Amino acid sequence: MTTKFKLAAIALACTTAFNVSAAVEVYNNDGLTFSADGLVNIFYSNSDTDTTDAAGDVTNSKQSRVKTGFLPSYIGFNFAKQLDDIKVSTRSSFWVTLSDTDAFRDTSPADAGTGTAIDVRQFYATISGDFGEVLVGKDFGLFNRANIFGDELLTGYGQTSGGLADSGFVSFGNIATGYTYAFPKAQITYRSPEMNGFKLAVGVMDPNKVSADSSEDMPRFEAELMYNTTIEDVALKAWVSGVSQSSETALGEDQDQSGVGYGANVKFSGLSLTASGFSAEGIGGLDQMVSAQTNESDGYLVQGSYTMGANRFVLSYGETTSDDGITETTNSNSNISYFRTVVPGVTVVAEFNKTENDNDQNSIAEENNVFSIGAVVTF
Repeated sequence: MTTKFKLAAIALACTTAFNVSAAVEVYNNDGLTFSADGLVNIFYSNSDTDTTDAAGDVTNSKQSRVKTGFLPSYIGFNFAKQLDDIKVSTRSSFWVTLSDTDAFRDTSPADAGTGTAIDVRQFYATISGDFGEVLVGKDFGLFNRANIFGDELLTGYGQTSGGLADSGFVSFGNIATGYTYAFPKAQITYRSPEMNGFKLAVGVMDPNKVSADSSEDMPRFEAELMYNTTIEDVALKAWVSGVSQSSETALGEDQDQSGVGYGANVKFSGLSLTASGFSAEGIGGLDQMVSAQTNESDGYLVQGSYTMGANRFVLSYGETTSDDGITETTNSNSNISYFRTVVPGVTVVAEFNKTENDNDQNSIAEENNVFSIGAVVTF
């Protein structure tokens, strides 16, 4: 795993699950509101990793760590003002990883020590009314957004292959084992009002760069169509998303990105069943531009959970296959998890993840088994 790839992992975050239900109202007067929300998590993880090289030699590594889970810890601030029929709102959120006590793991010894960096994942304003909503600023992308936001492991741990088991950054949930990351981007996005259960979002976004000297004469386009309904006691959610972008290298070569994501979730009687997937060209696991034109990737994630009072039990399997025209690589993650709400806002988590990375060229392969137990505090 490259340093750039690991540094990008700190960006992993999602706020939708917490902001709506857990914000603390600080001020509310004459149509003006201000609230704050946040999350702190920490996990003990014990990993056992076997890495097989091209010659068939196996290297084993065992690590015990106390570190951040799939979500970094964050604090967010929300401001809103009602102006007749128009509502103006802002959102800013600031994220940190707690997995940085020993910087020897990721940098040179001269940089040893604490290295927590504040990572701004959201800084935007919205203008909303009967016409819908316009968002301007920085927020998560639309492509595969619902796939990752609906992951049952969102407040858990997930996979740590490729060096993440002993890194100073977050774990990966099911990134690269079922979906790509909906990376935050500068954007102008319109969301329609809900119409018979359907809601459409379309965004013009800052494009990804193939290289420092590449040319992008058009922005990046992303879209998401969401459908929600309830039939008797059964709640149904379904979605589809897409992305398109083109770049030109300094040598005049065209590099394109495109993809479609999709999924559905059904909930009834404490049971939740989710199936999602994606198909993409030129897009890496962290939504970075992949320079090889022949790069294609497909993934899927199937999950089931059962909630009984304060207890939630999860079974999950995700897989992503990518082909760069030379090597076909398959990454998969099997998970069993238990979530227990101790008091509202405090959840304890126990997980086991088995991640397998393999390819058709008999080059480096990996099997990564991780047990983790931790706590998540939200407000």
